[in-house]
Amino acid sequence: MPDRGGGPTGPRIRMGRPSRRVRTLLMTLGVLAVLAMAFVMFAGFWTEWLWYRSVKYSSVFTTTLWTKIGLFFVFGLLMALAVGVNIWLAHRLRPPLSAMSMEQQSLDRYRMGVAPYKKWILLGITSLVGLIAGASAAGQWRTWLMWVNGVSFNQKDPQFKLDVSFYAFDLPWYRFLLGFGFAAAILSVIAAALTHYLYGGLRITSPGARATAAATGHLSVLLGIFVTLKAVAYWLDRYGLAVKSSDFKATGNWTGLRYVDANAYLPAKTILFCIAVICALLFFATLWRRTWQLPVIGFGLMVLSAILIGGLYPAIVQKFQVQPNEQAKEAPYVEKNLKATREAYGIDGTQVTEYPGSSTTQDKATLRDDANGAASIRLLDPNVVSPTFQQLQQVRNYYAFPSNLDVDRYSKDGKDQDTVIGLRELNLQGIPKNNWINDHFRYTHGFGVVAANGTNADAEGRPEFTEYDLPSKGDLVEGEYQQRIYYGEKTSQYSIVGGPQKEIDYSDDSGEKTTSYKGNSGVNLSNPVNRAAYAVALSEPQILYSGAIGEGSRILYNRTPKERVEAVAPWLTIDGDAYPAVVDGKIEWIVDAYTTTNGYPYASRTTLGDTTADSLTAANNQRAVVAQQNQVNYIRNSVKATVDAYTGKVTLYEWDSKDPVLKTWKKAFPGTVKAKADIPTALIDHFRYPQDLFKVQRELLTRYHVKDAETFLSGSEVWQVPDDPTNRSGNAVPPYYLSMKLPGEKSQEFSLTTTLTPNGRDNLSAFMSVNAEANTSEYGKISILKLPTGRTVDGPKRVQSQFNSEPSIAESIRLLRGGDSEVEYGNLLTVPLDGGLLYVEPVYVRGGGLKYPLLRKVLVTYGGATAFENTLGEALDKVFGAEGATEEPPSEGEEPTPPPKSEDPTVQQALDDAQKAFDAGQEALTKGDWEAYGKAQKDLEDALKRAEEAQANAPQGSGGGANNSEENSGESADGG
Repeated sequence: MPDRGGGPTGPRIRMGRPSRRVRTLLMTLGVLAVLAMAFVMFAGFWTEWLWYRSVKYSSVFTTTLWTKIGLFFVFGLLMALAVGVNIWLAHRLRPPLSAMSMEQQSLDRYRMGVAPYKKWILLGITSLVGLIAGASAAGQWRTWLMWVNGVSFNQKDPQFKLDVSFYAFDLPWYRFLLGFGFAAAILSVIAAALTHYLYGGLRITSPGARATAAATGHLSVLLGIFVTLKAVAYWLDRYGLAVKSSDFKATGNWTGLRYVDANAYLPAKTILFCIAVICALLFFATLWRRTWQLPVIGFGLMVLSAILIGGLYPAIVQKFQVQPNEQAKEAPYVEKNLKATREAYGIDGTQVTEYPGSSTTQDKATLRDDANGAASIRLLDPNVVSPTFQQLQQVRNYYAFPSNLDVDRYSKDGKDQDTVIGLRELNLQGIPKNNWINDHFRYTHGFGVVAANGTNADAEGRPEFTEYDLPSKGDLVEGEYQQRIYYGEKTSQYSIVGGPQKEIDYSDDSGEKTTSYKGNSGVNLSNPVNRAAYAVALSEPQILYSGAIGEGSRILYNRTPKERVEAVAPWLTIDGDAYPAVVDGKIEWIVDAYTTTNGYPYASRTTLGDTTADSLTAANNQRAVVAQQNQVNYIRNSVKATVDAYTGKVTLYEWDSKDPVLKTWKKAFPGTVKAKADIPTALIDHFRYPQDLFKVQRELLTRYHVKDAETFLSGSEVWQVPDDPTNRSGNAVPPYYLSMKLPGEKSQEFSLTTTLTPNGRDNLSAFMSVNAEANTSEYGKISILKLPTGRTVDGPKRVQSQFNSEPSIAESIRLLRGGDSEVEYGNLLTVPLDGGLLYVEPVYVRGGGLKYPLLRKVLVTYGGATAFENTLGEALDKVFGAEGATEEPPSEGEEPTPPPKSEDPTVQQALDDAQKAFDAGQEALTKGDWEAYGKAQKDLEDALKRAEEAQANAPQGSGGGANNSEENSGESADGG
């Protein structure tokens, strides 16, 4: 054997156990690894607790945490005990060794191997099943809280006469308990059977008895418990029929009992319950009889009964009783479904009115005047003009606007005005140089509100800004307000503020101004433990040692309004579109939130993610409840939430004080939701009817607008939400906010509107709207103008096709697309007018080198007449063949307010040239002189390009108004 020591006198290397130093090192590394993992877990828990404490919703964190811990330990312990006790009992009931067969003697080596470790094996098995069961139970914290805090709906289901709360709050918990019981029984049977087999209580191949009397009795009791649970399941299934979903060819998705359920499945479940109880008693009787014969016969009878009574019999009833006379058989149950569905979705008060679809008024001048008062027609499409806001009001590259702006109402001269509004939020991609300090310490917030009159544009097709420049100014609101935006829809990254490092505030002629956050938001990083925890939680070690963090430093995260509300109220479903409003000197994000359940008996279910999808959500998923793929059959806009754009403060306000689901959650989380009476009046003025709720309701109303079962079953009145005609996405048309006057009303009301078409066709079936003004008694009132079925009334798609196929319009569109210009269609608005329907669609052009759309034309059609003109007034004049009443001139001594002018003479000269070229082009278009029109378009493109270049080269801060300007002052806009 070769010498491993290197020679007779050389040292030898011992190949035995590792040295004490190595063992100590390995042990130290192991301890450090365990400590590191423990600190990672601690960091996640600690940072979450700190965040909830910072937003003053620590009770939500503690209630949720203790509920999860309680469920984890209670059900984990129950499962561990159930399995562990049965393994221990099977071991105690093992037969003596002398009675073992040859088959069992072959298992000796396994028993010998297990014997020294049986306690540890038992502990390991029970711990494993306990951990799995506990983790599963912890996920049911919502179910537990709803069961233990549930309040009555004071409404009974039509079949069993039980309160709706039983189905919404009790039944889900009972089903969880039943599922847990089944899991415990099955695992116990498996564990006991394996133990009995290992120790000789069960035999498979040996002659003679297959099981000892003790094993037979033990397993029979466990199987009896399993069958007893099955009996309970059959009994609960009876009530489950009231909330069971099924496909019904006449109506699609169906929830509740049908004829076959009430007359076949319900008695079948009762019979099966009785059979299961008898079968369970036979299993328990084995303790005395010590034979499997009767229990096996009983179990076989139960299985056969389940097939014949629970499966075959209902199929026979459906085939030979229901199908030959389906409408008559199903009508009583359809009426229950109609009533329950309309109540569950808040559409039971929908007012359906017959609407002729055409006008009988002969006086065109009267129609023209009525058109002025029918609606404040919004020409500024918030889903198109964001690039225009971006180009004209971005001011700095590190600011940006959301891709979809919002519509709100603001009062001017005592009159409410539809306003398109957006916030100048932080855009990290526009920072001159991205690094950790810039991204998280220096560039921390956006600045200012930008808003424009929704019904007008200036002569250039640009928005008429009512709030503009940096710092923002204008006549949108009275007085100063806090303009810094630390929390917004685009603010998804954490920032560290308030410490030694100053933040970039905004820039003007005097250069960059800095600030330091004075709010009380965020978590204090002065504590080294907090810093270490966030360094681990955010995987950013620089937080631990960076000199930019010091006394007063605070970390801001979870900064989008939606995620903040979701975090403090995890029991709410959040609307996809938060919108900003300036209220009492602050910018507040307003977030609509819903309480839901899928346990409302007889109410049909809907999938939120699918129902709220439309052409806008397809392009911008942040505006939809796309992530909410859960099915619900009850929904209420029960909470209005606000998020302060500066402090991040989250406030939950009760909105629907009658909602029993909200009452239940308020009991579970007391003190988290403020009373409706506490909502400031100025805030209510900006509340509106939420889009996602309206989209859910309009989808339901395509079928549930009818009230009689016969029409519902025939399917003759089924409608659909039309595809968006302004693009080719194939997605549903979004609803539009619009101030309008419905037939019979005296004044315009801020409304949310949509159109509906027959299933599979493009003509119009109905016009649907809801009163969206929260400060009126009519808020939430849904109105449907139903068009006649005997004749065709053009729907949105047909109207758009008419626009595109009209020869003169098509030629004008072709000319507008000349060169590299692009034409974009805005929202196709529908306005009821004197029995007919007025359609209005703004047309935008991105001309030449411009990167943003400008309003160039307005398409209008009414009663078969179509116009394509420069302004809405001109288009209406042409359609009606009469001029509308002129607006009142300014009062004596009052000068009309001109649009903001550029202070740069080069820019202004270029804009003047552009206006001249535009006017020349319109004159040429009127005369049909296409050569002159082409030359004018070329001059227009050149002038706009010169304006853009001159503006880009101008010193920052010059100019004003719509020309991307700043004021030459150093005033702070922090609201004081």
